[in-house]
Amino acid sequence: MPEDDIVGPALNSEGEHYVYILECRDGTYYTGYTTDVERRVEEHNAGEGAKYTRSRTPVEVVHVEVYGSKSAAMSREYRIKQLRRSRKERLVGEDGG
Repeated sequence: MPEDDIVGPALNSEGEHYVYILECRDGTYYTGYTTDVERRVEEHNAGEGAKYTRSRTPVEVVHVEVYGSKSAAMSREYRIKQLRRSRKERLVGEDGG
């Protein structure tokens, strides 16, 4: 991943794109893309998010990455979704989660 695509650790700033990992009630992980993490998590918890999370609420954000472009964020989302659970656990653990 090109380091210059990463903007920083903020959660909601205009023009930024986010890849997030949620931990669901059943202990599974869900990875997604958004431009507003707080709004998206509220949607997931209201049952209006992804089909996967609807029966697994409440969900909690355990990892967020910030990118300067939608394409960079969506590429990273795809790469995270390809990871085995053990690697996702290490990624989440890097945040202290």
